[in-house]
Amino acid sequence: MKRSRRTVVLGTLAALALGATACGSSGGDPLGGGSSTSAAAAGSGGSSGSGGSGSTVVVGSANFPENVLLGSIYSQALKAKGVKVEEKFNIGSREVLYGQLQSGNLTVLPEYNGSLLAYLDAKSTAVETKDVNAALAKALPATLGLLDSSPAEDKDSLSVTQETADKYNLKSISDLAAKAGEFVLGGPPEFKNRREQQFKDVYGLTFKEWKPTADTTANALKDGSIQVGNVFTTDPKIGQYKLVPLADPRNVFGAQNVTPLVNKAGVDATATAALNAVSAKLDTAGLLALMKRVSVDKEDPSAVAKDWLKSNGLG
Repeated sequence: MKRSRRTVVLGTLAALALGATACGSSGGDPLGGGSSTSAAAAGSGGSSGSGGSGSTVVVGSANFPENVLLGSIYSQALKAKGVKVEEKFNIGSREVLYGQLQSGNLTVLPEYNGSLLAYLDAKSTAVETKDVNAALAKALPATLGLLDSSPAEDKDSLSVTQETADKYNLKSISDLAAKAGEFVLGGPPEFKNRREQQFKDVYGLTFKEWKPTADTTANALKDGSIQVGNVFTTDPKIGQYKLVPLADPRNVFGAQNVTPLVNKAGVDATATAALNAVSAKLDTAGLLALMKRVSVDKEDPSAVAKDWLKSNGLG
């Protein structure tokens, strides 16, 4: 599956489909990471009460911390509205999850719209949220549907330290133009091949050096061995090390909005409204703060989810 944070072993299909997305470290790799062999659910739970038709909604997740957290948020939001819920978290990679959703064994998944589109249509050029979701509406089978996308995104960024941002007045990738020739850029080993020409063509950037830093990118920014790094936007190290993700006004990095993907037959109006209410409240800064509690402070994802729902009037 996906996000910041760490080099994750992708399933073969996911690796091909998500080739344009770098791997991160502690959040996840939008349903891009994880091995398709880890298909056994690591946890399940239910709740009493019923909503709508009274059938059980099965909420799944990929096998990385951010997606488990999001699954728990969805699950508890549904339970708060009286929907009967079963949890099946830590299942595995996208190809496993997607098949389970299609079969009806799962009802709801936390997805990342850009990576899902790359999985379904590797040739799509959509990058903005509305265009990505429009393309997904065409690419998804009739049995599956997207609910509302949240503003929260777990996506690639070019990040710098707060000190570098202040010293050179850096707010967006465009602002790097004057200094890129003096800066070393770090990221996953494959990042140079995937992005070097794009940065030249779109932003006119030529960096002094591209250094393969993989999971140590944020640390390399902190110790000064690189000046710019490819860090995912919900990596807790952004807050820990006071990093600044630069804005990407020309959309080199496409949309990766957290979005509920559902088997339509399994969700009624009550469930749909509950999940859309979560999307309306969830933003990137909020998700980053939650991931700090999960990945750095080692708090239980279900407890973190409960706190967030309560503070947003959804629990």
